[in-house]
Amino acid sequence: MRIFPVILSGGSGTRLWPMSTPDHPKQFLPLTSEDTMFQQTLARVGDPRRFAAPLIVANARHQALIEAQLGGRDATLLLEPAARNTAPAIALAALAAPHALLLVMPSDHVITNPAAFQNAIDAAVPHADAGWLVTFGISPDAPETGYGYIQLGDALAAGVHQVARFVEKPDAARAAEMLATGDHVWNGGIFLFRADAYLAALADHAPEILAAVTKAMNTATRTGAVVHPEAAAFAASPSDSIDYAVLEKAARVAVVPVSMGWSDVGSWDALAALAVPNEDGNALTGNVVTVDTHNCLIKSDGLRIATIGLEGLTIIAAGNDILIMPKGCAQDVKKVIEKL
Repeated sequence: MRIFPVILSGGSGTRLWPMSTPDHPKQFLPLTSEDTMFQQTLARVGDPRRFAAPLIVANARHQALIEAQLGGRDATLLLEPAARNTAPAIALAALAAPHALLLVMPSDHVITNPAAFQNAIDAAVPHADAGWLVTFGISPDAPETGYGYIQLGDALAAGVHQVARFVEKPDAARAAEMLATGDHVWNGGIFLFRADAYLAALADHAPEILAAVTKAMNTATRTGAVVHPEAAAFAASPSDSIDYAVLEKAARVAVVPVSMGWSDVGSWDALAALAVPNEDGNALTGNVVTVDTHNCLIKSDGLRIATIGLEGLTIIAAGNDILIMPKGCAQDVKKVIEKL
């Protein structure tokens, strides 16, 4: 059985402002390589012997961006008329391919060890095929407070565990404690399951979501491989994540821990951690000139940036906007967005 990739691309990526904007969010930008993160996600599931053409669930306003970056590759586009979080988004894909094995992935993550990811998929497939809802847990390397955690339960097979519980984003002390125990992984938001198993779980635990999305798909407008779910019906769905709506309530949920060089690139600090610095510790992109500048992340999409005597700053120029902040303050970009 080939696996159907489900690529979730509904995010607005405002934490990477000013380069990432609602009209052109981070997944469609070449931030970590010459390819965009959306294109990297496509490449990860590019083997036609193993993977079917992807199902892409995205904001309708990004249709042209997606079609341009697909580069002629076959795909089904499920275009959301409104943002309703991951549980309804995944339901769209499950209803579009109700007999398929679905690999659900965000479009804006980086995986630097794709072989490890493929091995984790191999470990997960038999359990997903047997009706388990499988999530991939990222082996933690720091007491990160920005991610949810999953506690490993009983082993189901080599490298596969039942989920004991999901843990909300912790404070620093709790994160350090969980890291020390060795039985917690980060919740990376990547899943593998049969479409019918997911729809059955929705029927049990979030029937309002299933009813609304089913109605939206039954009355959808289809043009070739582009599907527009009916707007009013889809907007009537509760907005909820797959974690809250299904996974925290379902009985047969498994986790495959994996160390695969994963990052959700959720901030400029996260991007700086992925960059290869020069001899001064700087990660520079674009029209940048530095003098006596160290340990800085500086990016420009055109405007020339010149620095003298700086240490540990993030400087981002995009169009008419410039962001300047010390490293370590990247989570506060949302405060700028609120003011704007």
